[in-house]
Amino acid sequence: MLLPSKTKYRKAFKGRIHGNAKGGFELNFGTFGLKALEPERITARQIEAARRAISRAMKRSGKLWIRIFPDVPVSKKPADVRMGSGKGNPEFWACRVKPGRIMFELEGVIEEVARDAFGKAAAKLPIKTKFIKRLD
Repeated sequence: MLLPSKTKYRKAFKGRIHGNAKGGFELNFGTFGLKALEPERITARQIEAARRAISRAMKRSGKLWIRIFPDVPVSKKPADVRMGSGKGNPEFWACRVKPGRIMFELEGVIEEVARDAFGKAAAKLPIKTKFIKRLD
C-alpha cells in the first residue's frame, strides 16, 4: 500500500474538496486514462484495489501509471469514546481527488482491454469516473 515515508505533521485538518483539478487533467504518460468526475477522498486501500484489478485485467502486459498519491492522514476516534479529549490517532492515508483529475494511465494494450480494466478499477473506487484516450 502507498503511504508517505515522512510527513511534516502527524495529523491533518479534514478540509473541503471544491473546484476542479488545476493540474493532472491531461494524459502525460499513457494512451488511455481514468478520469475522476466527482470530488472525494480516495484511500490507499482503494488505490491498491484498483491497481490490482487493472493489472489482473490486462494480464500484466502494458504499463500502468498511478497519478495520485495518498498523502493526507485521516484520524479516527475509537468506538464508544466520549466527545472531547483531543483528536484521534491517524488510521489510514487518503488522497484528495478533484473532478478532472487523471488517476490512472495505461499504455501498451488495446482499447477493449483498457476499457475492461478501467471498468473493473472504477468498481473499486467511491466516485464516478470516465474513460479517456489520447487523440493523436
